[in-house]
Amino acid sequence: MMANEGQGRDVDLVIVGGGMVGVALACALSPSGLRILILEQQSRSAKAFISDLPAQQALGHDSRVSALTCASQQFLKHVGAWSLMQQQRVSAYTDMEVWDGTGTGEIRFSAAELHEPCLGHIVENRVTLAALYQKMLEQAAIEFLPGAELASVSPPDAEGARVLMLKSGELIRAPLLVGADGALSKVRQLTGVAATEWDYGHHALVTSVYSERPHRATCRQRFTEDGPLALLPLSDPHWSSLVWSTSPEHAGQLMALSDDDFCVALERAFDARLGHFSQPEKRFVFPLRQRHAHRYVAPGLALIGDAAHTIHPLAGQGVNLGFLDAAALAEVLLSAHAAGESLASERVLRRYQRMRRSDNLLMSAGMEGFRRLFADQPPLIRLVRSLGMNLADKCGPVKQHLVHRAMGLSRDVPSLARRRQRQDKSAMGN
Repeated sequence: MMANEGQGRDVDLVIVGGGMVGVALACALSPSGLRILILEQQSRSAKAFISDLPAQQALGHDSRVSALTCASQQFLKHVGAWSLMQQQRVSAYTDMEVWDGTGTGEIRFSAAELHEPCLGHIVENRVTLAALYQKMLEQAAIEFLPGAELASVSPPDAEGARVLMLKSGELIRAPLLVGADGALSKVRQLTGVAATEWDYGHHALVTSVYSERPHRATCRQRFTEDGPLALLPLSDPHWSSLVWSTSPEHAGQLMALSDDDFCVALERAFDARLGHFSQPEKRFVFPLRQRHAHRYVAPGLALIGDAAHTIHPLAGQGVNLGFLDAAALAEVLLSAHAAGESLASERVLRRYQRMRRSDNLLMSAGMEGFRRLFADQPPLIRLVRSLGMNLADKCGPVKQHLVHRAMGLSRDVPSLARRRQRQDKSAMGN
């Protein structure tokens, strides 16, 4: 028991971070009967977040959306959130167009070519989080504590357990601490886990816009001389979510434009493929950095999602990697708990690290390679780049391999995120 009974409590698992990835992990673990405590720094309760959703939806779109893969959908279906998300705004996309804005290269992907109903779904983050909160509230084993800020984390004791102190003074002891608290993870900092990071030299401008031409359920991405520009189809056929990665100077200029001038700049940058733009919603901008923790685990500690790794948003894989982390860690912990193994054991936790770290590093390296390839290059490099894109577009097996990996349909995904049977494809659409 704890040294200070009056101020503390014991639980089986503490998850720091009440975002999508942390809550999904808790929901996946809930059938085990483990006592799970989620610490969330934001003060709004889960019930308030859910009740506020209809009013927020009526005001406009969430500026933060995710391009959820089939693997993420499967995991969300496993924890019971997907059907709730479908009752809100969930937009299946069937096609993808990517082109070189400074060359002639272009590549297209189609669900029809793969005999799939869609390539994935564009979902506003608040829709996903509200559905996960709803499932979380149904689980008696999960406690959600808003307004909880971490002050310190003890080293592991002889059994690997740690004691957490909150800024309120409350002490919590648990065999396992999971950091799911984002890119600036307090858990990672307080436990001394080093990370390699660097600035991409890009800022991402995000908003939603109305287009003259319908998006036809197609994700479109243009590589410009300043960075990738993506329009992701929302549930309304004329509304898209915009993610414009560009230099900090250019981002500042775009933020300073009037709505009308911003739409003109966007139309020009997008080669007018969707005609005129109008009705831009509030614009937000944030810097882009890549981070990767040197290790994901230690005795009584595991990092998942952005706390372990962040990548450039050009392929929309960030939250998908986080959900795969959660699925893998849940798989490992459920198996260990059933076998009577300690959740604090580094030997147990390394199974999760082996499942995820190499894949995340590979994705991170791939995104960095793409970013550098499509940066401002000499004419010869641009020519080779365009030829390569056009060649890949004509090579069916190459395209199929690329899109299957992007959709999370490879066999090496965690079992909780793996599609079981081919007939499940009928449920992949809206």
